[in-house]
Amino acid sequence: MADTMNHIERCVAALTDKPVDRLSTYPLAMGVARRCVGDGKMTYREWASDPKKFAQGFIAGQKYFDHDWAIGLMDLSVMAGDLGAHVRMDEQNTPFVDQTVINNPEDYEKLKIPDIKKGRSHVLVEGTGMFVEALGKEVITAAFLEGPLLVLTQSAGAERVFMDMVHNKSAVHHALDTITDYDEEMVKAFAGLNGKPAGFVWDYLWANYSCLGDKEYEEFEGNAKYAYKLNKLVADNGMANCIHNCADLPHLDTQIKAFKPAIYSMAYYPLIPGSPSPKEAIGKGYADNCLLAGEIDPQLFVRGTVEKMEATTMKLIAEVKTALCQKGLHSRYVISSGCEVPPSVTTKLENIKACVDTVKKYGQVQCG
Repeated sequence: MADTMNHIERCVAALTDKPVDRLSTYPLAMGVARRCVGDGKMTYREWASDPKKFAQGFIAGQKYFDHDWAIGLMDLSVMAGDLGAHVRMDEQNTPFVDQTVINNPEDYEKLKIPDIKKGRSHVLVEGTGMFVEALGKEVITAAFLEGPLLVLTQSAGAERVFMDMVHNKSAVHHALDTITDYDEEMVKAFAGLNGKPAGFVWDYLWANYSCLGDKEYEEFEGNAKYAYKLNKLVADNGMANCIHNCADLPHLDTQIKAFKPAIYSMAYYPLIPGSPSPKEAIGKGYADNCLLAGEIDPQLFVRGTVEKMEATTMKLIAEVKTALCQKGLHSRYVISSGCEVPPSVTTKLENIKACVDTVKKYGQVQCG
C-alpha cells in the first residue's frame, strides 16, 4: 500500500499512539550509511573523523533507504577517546578502545573534562547539527550519546569498573561525577546547535540484569546524580528524552516506567531465558508508557538474503501488530534492528532497503 502520511506525521502519531497508515521503521543504519555517499568508498575512519562526512552519511542514507527517523550514533568510544583512552581507528571497522586511560584506583580521580570543541566530541556535535539542518523537515532527528557508566567502562574496562564498584566505590563515583559533567556539556552543545535535534538518545547499556542488579544500577547510574539529572537536562533543553539499551536482560521497569523516555530501543536474545521479546514487552505494558523499537538481529543484515530479511520483517510486523491490538494500542512500535546495523563493508545495503520496504508494504495496523 502507498504511504498516506509523511515521515514526521507518522512518527508523531506513533509517539502519542494515534492511528497511522503503517508502523514506522528505522533499521539502525548509521555508520553503514557512509557507503551511500558518492562512489560508496568513504571509509569509516573518514566518516567518524570529519563532521561534514558524518553528516553526509546520514543524509545519503536517508535518501537511499527512506527511513522514518534519523539518530546520530557514531560509536561508543567517542567520549572515552577524548578522555584519554587510546582508540583504534581502522579504515572500515567500528573504532574501539584498545588502551584504557584508567588502570588503577588513583586514575579515576585524574579524569578531566576535555574541550568538547575538539576531538571526536566536536565531530559528533557539529556533524549532528549538519544532518539535522538537512533532514529535520523530513524526519524526526535525534542526537546519540553514551551514558556516564558506559563511558566509564569504555575508559577503564568493564571488569575493572565492576570490581572497583565493590573495592574502590568512592573512586568510581568521583569518575562518574566528572563524566556526568562531561555529558552535561555535550547535551548543552547539542541543544545550542542551529540544527537542534528533536530527540536525544542515551545509551544506558549497563541496566542489565546479566551484570548489575537494581541496587547496583541505581547507585552507579539510575539515580538523581546521574541518569535522572541528565534526563531532566535533555527535557529542559527542549529535546525528547530517549534510551537505547541492547542488553540481553534490560531493567525495563527502571528505564521505561521510572525514566519515562519517549522512545525505548531494545534488543531480543531468543536463546537467553528471560530476554523480553517484542510480544512480551508490549504485553507487559511497556508500550503503554513509550514508543518501543527493535528487535531484528543486526547480523541478519550481513549474513541474510533479501528473502530472509523480508520474511523476518514480516514475522516481526505480525507479532507486533497482534500484540498492539491485544493491548488496545495503535502504533507504539518501531520496526528496527536490536542494535546498530554493522557498519562493515560486508553488510548488504539491499537488506536494509528490504526491511524498510517490507514495513511499507505490510506494516498497516487494523485492529478489531
